[in-house]
Amino acid sequence: MILIVIAVWATLFYAYITEEVYDNVDDGLKNQKIEIIRAAYQDESILKTDTFGINQFKITKSDVQVNKDEKNIFKNDLIYMPYDEDMEPYRILNTYFYGKDKQLYQLEIRTSTVEEDELKYDLATALIILYILIIVSIFLLNTLVFHRAFKPFYQILDKLERYQFGKIKTAVPITSNVSEFILLDTEIDKMLDRNEKIFQQQKLFIENASHELQTPLAISSNKLELLLEDEQLAEHHLITISETKEALERMIKLNKALLMLSRIENNQFDATQTVDFNSVIHEACEELADLIEFRGITLEVLEHGKFSADFNVDLVKILISNLLRNAINYNKSKNGFIKIDIHKDFFTIANSGKNTALQAENIFDRFHKENTAINSNGLGLSIVKTIIETNKTISINYSYLNNFHIFKIQKL
Repeated sequence: MILIVIAVWATLFYAYITEEVYDNVDDGLKNQKIEIIRAAYQDESILKTDTFGINQFKITKSDVQVNKDEKNIFKNDLIYMPYDEDMEPYRILNTYFYGKDKQLYQLEIRTSTVEEDELKYDLATALIILYILIIVSIFLLNTLVFHRAFKPFYQILDKLERYQFGKIKTAVPITSNVSEFILLDTEIDKMLDRNEKIFQQQKLFIENASHELQTPLAISSNKLELLLEDEQLAEHHLITISETKEALERMIKLNKALLMLSRIENNQFDATQTVDFNSVIHEACEELADLIEFRGITLEVLEHGKFSADFNVDLVKILISNLLRNAINYNKSKNGFIKIDIHKDFFTIANSGKNTALQAENIFDRFHKENTAINSNGLGLSIVKTIIETNKTISINYSYLNNFHIFKIQKL
């Protein structure tokens, strides 16, 4: 906006100076007019100057009948200059006056405006240079001065951008001469500290609740198992107990999943080593072979390279197991297919299933599950995402291609 204002100002300033130049030239021509008319009254031979000479004026008789006395008509024209061998700009004054003999004469005075044109050219050049210098100065001012002045503000923004729940580091106060920046930084640190305390309390509650629920859930499941073995119970009682046990088993799985998330987020799997993902994938496939066969799913593992990364081996086993179980649970009920492609820098686990793509922005959310997943607790892919986030060297993304749901894990 300021550049537009400067451009408009420069244009108006140029027009103003140009007008002033013409006013000065016109004033000079008017003075010449007065001197020539006075000289013509004193010396009538001047009235015979009918061509432009050294004095740059000419006088001719006029047949105009109306009174043109004191009227001045100015115009610009180009006249050939022998010295420059070129057409040069002139300012011309046309006026009328009555001579001593009562005859009406036309007076035409001209003056070169070459110097004035050079002045306008120099003025335009100066304005353009000034305009460029102002632009450069504003850019340097914004880049150097403002950026330096707002450096503490950018540090605060960087702190907020890097902040993650449960991964906050000791806050380093900013140094600034602006009290508002210091106050803003202090209040943000207080806010982050409050958020961290609430977050830690929630994690501790989930962990403690999960631990406390394990024992009563296991006892309840065992007692229901014993009741199912009692032959004296009626069939409808056994059915009710069996349904109750299934619901309890789902609760036990949910409790274990929440406990696992809590342990991962609390960095309880911090020991790392170079893990061969190919071997872990084969082990997981063997463990789930019976379930895959029971579901009538065809499994294909293609190895194009060896995928390895520095990781916690227990987390890698959980990661692969959850991805495979997800591929099994959401596969077709008959003639399903799972394809695993392993490369040096990435591997994919693809499965047939629903004929439309899943919501990529929600599938990794906690407790998110498809309508077809009756026995799912909605935490499998959330655990996968949490495990991926503990390691900054790999990433995961979902895509749907050729009727296959594909999860791709690749090195960054």
